[in-house]
Amino acid sequence: MHTAEHILNQTMVRMFGCPRSRNAHIERKKSKCDYLLPAAPSDEQITAIETQVNNVIAQNLPVTTEYCTRESLPPSIDLSKLPEEAGDTLRIVRIGDYDLCACIGTHVSNTSEIGTFKIISHTWESGTLRLRFKLIKE
Repeated sequence: MHTAEHILNQTMVRMFGCPRSRNAHIERKKSKCDYLLPAAPSDEQITAIETQVNNVIAQNLPVTTEYCTRESLPPSIDLSKLPEEAGDTLRIVRIGDYDLCACIGTHVSNTSEIGTFKIISHTWESGTLRLRFKLIKE
């Protein structure tokens, strides 16, 4: 589920130009992420998000970790949610060439282990899109 969240975050960045989720609740059975958007996405856009996440999952991308000092991080990595006490050496999670971010969570070793990503509901209120999703194991 956590690896799927990374793919969803990068998909939202690429499709809408918004920041990664600022509020996420990731659980085994279902999860939710909030995104700041100036307008509510259409039903077609919601379907396109789900389709793109599943397209990335289907690429069987390797999920790897590496360690970098804060000074040697690629400029694309956002550290705004990272607490100061995180230290100078950070764990970076890479999903193929699709996503790269600092993270301490548990991940699969390949996207083929994720299953099918399904958006189960969505709401948009006051500039915040909330996506609720689950994974279907096949």
